[in-house]
Amino acid sequence: MVVVRADMNSEMLPQVRALLQQFSLRPRKRLGQHFLVDGDVLERILSAAEPEPEDIIIEIGPGLGILTRRLAEAVSRVIAVELDSRLVSMLRKELAAWPNVEIVHGDVLKTAPQQLIAGGSGFSGCAPSYKVVANLPYYITSPVLRHFLRASSRPSLMVVMVQKEVGEAIAAVPGKLSILAVGVQFYARPSIVAHVPADGFYPAPKIDSLVLRLDVRHKVAVEVEDEDAFLDMVSCGFKSPRKQLRNSLSRALGIPAVQVAASLEKAGIEARRRAETLSMEEWRAVYWAFGRSRE
Repeated sequence: MVVVRADMNSEMLPQVRALLQQFSLRPRKRLGQHFLVDGDVLERILSAAEPEPEDIIIEIGPGLGILTRRLAEAVSRVIAVELDSRLVSMLRKELAAWPNVEIVHGDVLKTAPQQLIAGGSGFSGCAPSYKVVANLPYYITSPVLRHFLRASSRPSLMVVMVQKEVGEAIAAVPGKLSILAVGVQFYARPSIVAHVPADGFYPAPKIDSLVLRLDVRHKVAVEVEDEDAFLDMVSCGFKSPRKQLRNSLSRALGIPAVQVAASLEKAGIEARRRAETLSMEEWRAVYWAFGRSRE
């Protein structure tokens, strides 16, 4: 359990401003840069990550390195991936005293997780267990989650800062599901850790955020022969999410609606339902009803 530091809230905003001034930095709007200044939220992130001395953590978007330092105090290795070359230079100076911190300059979406962990060693086998902690620019939330959850070496745990509406959508239950929710919940169990108002960042974004914890499953939520084919079928079901499932699948698959309805009935799915109402087991039934015939 991480102990909350009572002075964190009063320290973080001045610390962020001082670092920006010291290194002549300004947040870049085009990169979605908003630096966390709420100390209580930082502690909640640390607690949710459950750092252990043997852990390897990939941190995406380390920003000014405030969270990076705290992680480095608790785990064996931190691999901090930063796209902004200005921040990379700053981080390498500020964190030079931490031998267990590696600053990687690059786009996390262009590097496989096992390559990040291998570094320059040329290692190509299965990566050791690792966790992900990320303050994600909102425009890359879905691609980053997909990048790690569908990797050949998945993390054991992800703790991510995301847009409030996106996080709530990911953690939704049947009746309010989206294609993103099904795609994430197929691989992980989401839970909301903390809501973060806009003024918890500097500069403040226009929307609120939340911290989401994803406990990655050892096995996917439902057994299927082909994970990609299953997710493709889910995508077909959500092609026209406002339409009844028979019409959405008919349009996406190019099959007459009456034929779709007959197949759904055999699978035990009411054809007039909408995609957002189906549970994971019901999506598996849809996959079995249609997916195998498309292989």
